Amino acid sequence: MTVSITRIVLPILALSMGLLGFYHVQHESQHATSLAPPENPPRAPYEHSLAGTGVVEAQTENIAIGAALTGLVLDVYLPSSKVGQRVSAGTPLFRIDDRHLRAQLAVAHAEHRSAKASLAKLEQMPRPEELPPSLAKVKNAAAKVAMLDDQLVRGVRLRNLAVISEEEYVTRQQTAESAVHERAQAQAEYDLLKAGAWKPDIEIADAKVHEALAKVEQLKTEIGRALVMAPVDSVVLQVNIRPGERISELDTKALMVLGAVDTFHIRVDVDERDIPRFRPGTPAKAFPRGDASCELGLRYVRVEPYVIPKKSLTGDNTERVDTRVLQVIYAIEPRDTTVYVGQQLDVYLRSDE
Repeated sequence: MTVSITRIVLPILALSMGLLGFYHVQHESQHATSLAPPENPPRAPYEHSLAGTGVVEAQTENIAIGAALTGLVLDVYLPSSKVGQRVSAGTPLFRIDDRHLRAQLAVAHAEHRSAKASLAKLEQMPRPEELPPSLAKVKNAAAKVAMLDDQLVRGVRLRNLAVISEEEYVTRQQTAESAVHERAQAQAEYDLLKAGAWKPDIEIADAKVHEALAKVEQLKTEIGRALVMAPVDSVVLQVNIRPGERISELDTKALMVLGAVDTFHIRVDVDERDIPRFRPGTPAKAFPRGDASCELGLRYVRVEPYVIPKKSLTGDNTERVDTRVLQVIYAIEPRDTTVYVGQQLDVYLRSDE
């Protein structure tokens, strides 16, 4: 009897517990309600269109400012607090440490002055004060020759009369000959001094002047390269440099980013699969992300006829990244809507399909 009760009660109890559990789950479970998207996606404004992603950029393209020299940054004339400020072409942006160059420039100026003085000295030779002493030496040597010639003539007569020995006569003769050579040397030195500097010496001195001047100009150029200036009239979009930081050749990030933003351009990526359906000059419209109701008119500017790997990514799961794109440039027509450089827009290009 006990076995029969067990066989009947246990299955009924198990079934009851199962029904109770099923009821509890159904009663307590929450049914998810379908939610509308945060904003409606933009709709293509054309019957046949090509969709692409566009990135807003400056009219001059985004100018990544670099430095010609490496070293310590001494001054930043447009710090990050002045981002958005307009600058004219030639406005100083920042300056690299150039104190060693300025010291070298001072030395180069001194060398230039020394070279110019040496050239002027050669060009003004001989000095008027140098000629009289040299001429006096010539006259003195001539007088000495005349005196010794007279002694030699007298020595000939005295030798014939056997008053002086043959040795003394030879001594007089050699002394007179030596005086003639001294006179010739004095005259040659006077003529050399009177002729002034040798032309090749002047040319060498002139070359040294030009060499010293070239060194001065070279250092001035290096000092000028240490001061980085705005290349065009533009707006400061970003500042990534601070006083005291060191600029290295290994730096890859732009120190500053400038660009003319009176008119915004948008760089649209057309997938290589859609290139056969694209026609240069085709109309296009853009929509800011998050505001599908804002339609921006675009004006065709140019197409860059060079297909490149895709770099501008949207982050969508369905996005193809292993593809190449053709980049088309459009200008954004003036409108009250504010856009920013680097902002991504959804772009639709009309297709003739």
